[in-house]
Amino acid sequence: MSDQLRSARLRSGSLVLRPWLPGDLPALLDAYRDPAIQAGSRAPVEDEAAAERWLRAQEEGRESGLRHSFAVVDTALGTGPVGNVVLVCPAQGSGRAEVGYWTAAPARGRGIAPQALEALTDWAFTVFAADGLVTLELLHQVDNGASCRVAEKAGYGFAETLPAHLRWPREGHRHERRAA
Repeated sequence: MSDQLRSARLRSGSLVLRPWLPGDLPALLDAYRDPAIQAGSRAPVEDEAAAERWLRAQEEGRESGLRHSFAVVDTALGTGPVGNVVLVCPAQGSGRAEVGYWTAAPARGRGIAPQALEALTDWAFTVFAADGLVTLELLHQVDNGASCRVAEKAGYGFAETLPAHLRWPREGHRHERRAA
């Protein structure tokens, strides 16, 4: 994996999407105190040790090329992360990958999530086009109406309702966006 891919930084308006840093631990802990983030998370962060593991997992994912997680910083609000967007890379040749995101409570309602998701989407389709990436999927629990709205604003159409399973205790929605 190239150093450029490992250290990728994206910009969209006042947003900067950058790799997570060890100094982001306090912002990560604050964000995960929010019950809405806890409810939608597949990897809860309950204490400082869990936050350190989470940050390490993001770095390892980026190093391996299998997961590209970006801290979302809105420079209009300050210098610390107010959200996260992630691209989980598929098996070679599948043509599909998964995206995810969260936004800290104080930053919600400002359009940050759809804007960050759009920047990640454009980046993913550009960077991984040669690998055959043609479809991005966004999954969320069926009771998360805010995620439906974010998906739609970022051009991810509703694809189907998924049954509950181990990753999700309730039914879920799958949205998808195809490369232009």
